[in-house]
Amino acid sequence: MMNIFAIELRPLYAILVPFIAAGLVYVLGEHINRNAREAITIVAAILMIIIVYSMLPHVLAGEEIKIRLFSIVRGISFSIGVDPAGMLFACVASTLWLPTSIYSIGYMRGNNEKNQTGYYAAFAVCLTATMGICFATNLVTFFMFFEILTVATYPLVTHHRDDEGKKSGRKYLAYTLISGQIFFAGMVVVYVVSGSLDFVPGGYITEKMLPEPWALLVFFMLVGAGIVKAGVMPLHSWLPAAMVAPTPVSALLHAVAVVKAGAFCTLRVVLYIFGPTLAKSCHGANILAGMAVATILISSLIAMNKDNLKERLAFSTIGQLSYIILGICILTPLSTAGALYHIVAHAFMKITLFMVAGAIYVTTHKKNISEMLGIGKRMPVTMGAFACTSFALAGFPVFAGFVSKANIIMGAISQGKIFFAATLVASALLAIVYLMPVVSISFRKNNIHPEFAEKGEAAPAMLIPLIFTALIAIILGIAPNAGLHLFDLALMAGNSIFQPLM
Repeated sequence: MMNIFAIELRPLYAILVPFIAAGLVYVLGEHINRNAREAITIVAAILMIIIVYSMLPHVLAGEEIKIRLFSIVRGISFSIGVDPAGMLFACVASTLWLPTSIYSIGYMRGNNEKNQTGYYAAFAVCLTATMGICFATNLVTFFMFFEILTVATYPLVTHHRDDEGKKSGRKYLAYTLISGQIFFAGMVVVYVVSGSLDFVPGGYITEKMLPEPWALLVFFMLVGAGIVKAGVMPLHSWLPAAMVAPTPVSALLHAVAVVKAGAFCTLRVVLYIFGPTLAKSCHGANILAGMAVATILISSLIAMNKDNLKERLAFSTIGQLSYIILGICILTPLSTAGALYHIVAHAFMKITLFMVAGAIYVTTHKKNISEMLGIGKRMPVTMGAFACTSFALAGFPVFAGFVSKANIIMGAISQGKIFFAATLVASALLAIVYLMPVVSISFRKNNIHPEFAEKGEAAPAMLIPLIFTALIAIILGIAPNAGLHLFDLALMAGNSIFQPLM
């Protein structure tokens, strides 16, 4: 009999904990009281952190963690395990579920939101799917959790049950389900030509298995599902539309779980299925890099013209996600490590900005930047966190964003791809242009909005989580390996992918 504390079972426990919590919240939430419903969520978030963190020393030591649960087709099993890339993503998602759950209590209560039981239950299912994506060891397992995430996010996008929410939900499903089915078709082709669907660092598909132009076609059949969720243009429009969801949904799911799952899907397809050699020779990586560059620049220009704060942040998210896509497609160990670390950096930076937007809305009912003249006088700590994180997002030194972007730029320069490096520098300047006006308006000392004359911060349940995430964005910039050794994980993943080619 297998030891229930065996390391091989811990990825399964990390997946099951939020799923069980979702069931308990849904069954008991309406029949006990809201405190019990929220307590279940908090306890589950803490348990998941403990489980995920317990695997970290084993992964850093290079140990293999893998378990096959049952067979699906010949040679393909439903299997889960942990590698450095998956561990990094799991650490980010599990860490942020707890502060987001606390923030949700302040936001949902402060805004008197309806359907809160369904909200917490669906949120937990999304975390189950995210953990499954982190720990999937092959395309079949990955696809199953990828689609669960798609479906579980729908009730969160349509939370308000109004016409705008339903329209946004339909758009979201159209983009993600269609791309998901194309992904499945590409997966079938990979299985037919290779007999395997496992994730292997450096990939295993060869030109003999998939000659051009078929390799390019299958490349985009698979990667399409990832770039849809990652909001790469022109497949991005579902993401700004989905901002009708409550702010905690935008914060964790649309800045961390869903969109990062898309970037992570791209990583797995490009570097663990196709591999750097075929991704380059079939021109898939070059085309995708071009799409990422266009997305970075165009989304930044659009963000500059958005008055609604969440919309501005949504287009910022679209651009920042393409940093990860670009880092992957530069095809070097450094750029890959930078792309992976940007999953970390962007998660903490962008979740802070969304939390600030939600705190402003609940406290003052302001959505538009033009209505926030002098809001820094009323909410100095909240807007101070926004200011610090804006500098971080632009890539200033001593912030986490600098570490990730510097590694992507160094990877690009090492390959002579100066244009990609210049794009990231230009994007940093554009980020300053669309974020600094928010800071400037907030801390104006004259002609401020009369409502902001007296100090009145957001409720502690919202204020404390956004301070925490802002501090982490600073700490990880000063010491990238602080605590969880996330930069080491990024480097381990990058080296494992390119080591066979060296």
